[in-house]
Amino acid sequence: MKSHCGTVDRRGMKMTLQGKTKSSRHGGESVAEVLRDHGIKFVFTLVGGHISPILVACEKLGIRIVDTRHEATAVFAADAVARLSGTVGVAAVTAGPGLTNTVTAVKNAQMAESPLLLIGGAAATLLQGRGALQDIDQLSLFKPLCKFCASVRSVRKIVPTLRKALAIAQSGTPGPVFIEFPIDTLYPYHVVEKEFSPKGTPKGIMGKITAWYLHNHLTNLFAGAWEVRDISPLPVHVPQATDQQVQRCVELVSRAKKPLILLGSQATLPPTSADDIRKALESLGIPCFLGGMSRGMLGKDSPLHIRQNRRDALKEADLLLLAGTVCDFRLSYGRVLNRRSKIIAVNRDKTQLLKNSDIFWKPTVAIQGDVGSFLLRLSKGLAGHKFPEDWPQNLKDGDRVKEKANRAKAEEKTERHLNPLKVLHHVDELMSEDSIIVADGGDFVGSAAYILKPRGPLRWLDPGAFGTLGVGGGFALGAKLCRPDSEVWIVYGDGSLGYTVAEFDTFTRHKTPVIALVGNDACWSQISREQVPLLGSNVACDLAFTDYHIVADGYGGKGHLIGREDESQFEEIVKQAQRECREGKAVLLNVLIGKTNFRDGSISV
Repeated sequence: MKSHCGTVDRRGMKMTLQGKTKSSRHGGESVAEVLRDHGIKFVFTLVGGHISPILVACEKLGIRIVDTRHEATAVFAADAVARLSGTVGVAAVTAGPGLTNTVTAVKNAQMAESPLLLIGGAAATLLQGRGALQDIDQLSLFKPLCKFCASVRSVRKIVPTLRKALAIAQSGTPGPVFIEFPIDTLYPYHVVEKEFSPKGTPKGIMGKITAWYLHNHLTNLFAGAWEVRDISPLPVHVPQATDQQVQRCVELVSRAKKPLILLGSQATLPPTSADDIRKALESLGIPCFLGGMSRGMLGKDSPLHIRQNRRDALKEADLLLLAGTVCDFRLSYGRVLNRRSKIIAVNRDKTQLLKNSDIFWKPTVAIQGDVGSFLLRLSKGLAGHKFPEDWPQNLKDGDRVKEKANRAKAEEKTERHLNPLKVLHHVDELMSEDSIIVADGGDFVGSAAYILKPRGPLRWLDPGAFGTLGVGGGFALGAKLCRPDSEVWIVYGDGSLGYTVAEFDTFTRHKTPVIALVGNDACWSQISREQVPLLGSNVACDLAFTDYHIVADGYGGKGHLIGREDESQFEEIVKQAQRECREGKAVLLNVLIGKTNFRDGSISV
């Protein structure tokens, strides 16, 4: 598609403005047009004057502007949209502290491999480095975090820079990109001219030189601004396995008796749909452990989905397919892998593909390529092949034994308040079939990861390898906007809730009702459990049994306090919360719980 912005006359190397100096057009409109043609439906923001033209122009073109109470939440929301929609998530924040507030969220997106565009305001081109308000070297901050960083230096560069950035965000290993827009590239010519022009007639030689310099700078800033440009998406490069690599893997897998798949978040990336991946996994018939965004890929109760005893399964497997799974701390850096197993590793990122392979493990076949496409081709190559049925059945039997033991622990009485395991089992039984679960916390959420069962693909959101607290409000906001008919649950610890409880105001204003389940044990328990026996002090770990439900009320939501005296009514209170959510209220369930202990899949009270 072309952007019809007028024409530019070129005489030699000089570009003139052709009477466009009175035009009301501005650079924010060019930004909005590119975003619209790339399928962007939402821009998350915390407003600032540096970026106002972008927000206003996006709204006029039908892109929904969603303002949050913290810039990190805006980026987390954009991250969630990227994961759930298959498009680039977009956040726009103002200069200086507006941008520095996003650093953690951008790093999280980088490690989670989420395609994300961060738009930042900046001081005017002429004033950068001269002590202007909120003027810092923003590019240096984001270069280590982003695949691509750029500062737009003239209005005519807006379109090509955005198109390039959006393509890079989605190509190869997806990740965040950053573009800063100096304020004078976004406002209309006559507004910028008023700021640049000398007050009164220039006097003396220096005054005239200064006036000449400012005029030339302004002319170059806007030269070619409104000429016709292509604003459609550029091609996106997705690495693929070669035919020879796929055939080699078909041969290896066909000879296995006890194959195992560890599926990671990369399996959910475009271009392969989650439904096609599910069908491929079911056709393969290989038992799977699902991690990160791939949780729920096989539905709630698939006979192929193994949830417990992963370490034992890895020791027994004779072939292991690491499909987007990385040998980092989550796999003990590769030490838990059976050295006698054949190992096939598939990952878009070469560094992640081979992480720690020089120390603790060695891949039999290492493929730098797209996980989803590979699984479809592997399934096609193994069509009709059947693996021994006792292998997945034995693993599933182990699941049932472990889950029965955990169920028994859920019935134990805690010293005070409610048993958190029983709370989570009740919630799992009451969640609707279209629920999306957002995980934000440590201790309580660690237990939830073993008890709550996502109902289908793309119905689980957690921060990923960075382990970031504070993703809850933003992830839930993005999820509800992408799936407005789904029941969105945030599972919070009382520690993590403190980061984004103010976003209940955002849920209320933007009519995005969600349900927050807060496991309130008045402690940073995951830290306390190791700090106290090792160092003999609980310093900085204690919190209070705060009335978070009243905070939700104050922000326009609905809060419920649930303690031991409410145990018999727990089911009815949750159902009431679900009704209130359907009626448009964001709901917070402040559940007073006893301490849990979660480690390596074992849960104790």
